[in-house]
Amino acid sequence: MSVTKEDVIKFIENMTVLELSEFIKTLEDRFGVQAAMPVMAAAGPAQQTPTQEAAPQEEKTEFNVILTGYEADKKIQVIKVVRAITNLGLKEAKDLVEGVPKTVKEGVSKEEAANIKKQLEEVSGKVKIE
Repeated sequence: MSVTKEDVIKFIENMTVLELSEFIKTLEDRFGVQAAMPVMAAAGPAQQTPTQEAAPQEEKTEFNVILTGYEADKKIQVIKVVRAITNLGLKEAKDLVEGVPKTVKEGVSKEEAANIKKQLEEVSGKVKIE
C-alpha cells in the first residue's frame, strides 16, 4: 500500500499545533532545510523596520545561458543546437562548443533561458543559467 499526497495532507490536518511544530522541526533536520517564512512576508506593515522598506528585492528579468560542458560523443549534436539557438555559422558554433565554458545567449527572459537549457540538455549539454 502506497501513501498518497492526500493521505499525508489528511494526516497533517489531524495534528495538534505542537505535533505539527515538532513534525516541521524533524523535516528541517532530516532534509537540511528551513521552513520559516521570510521576515518581510511574515511582518505586517506596522511591524516593518526602516531597512526592510528601504531595500526592496528586485526580481531578475534577464539571464545568461552558459554552456559548461557536454559528452564528447554528442559534440556534433550540441553544435547543431547551438547553431539553431544563436544563428552562428558552423565554425563559430564549433569554436563556442569547444571553448566551454562559454555564454550561448545573453540577456534573455527566464522562459527563453529555460527553453535553451532544455534543448542543450537533450543533447548532453551541461548548462548554467545566471
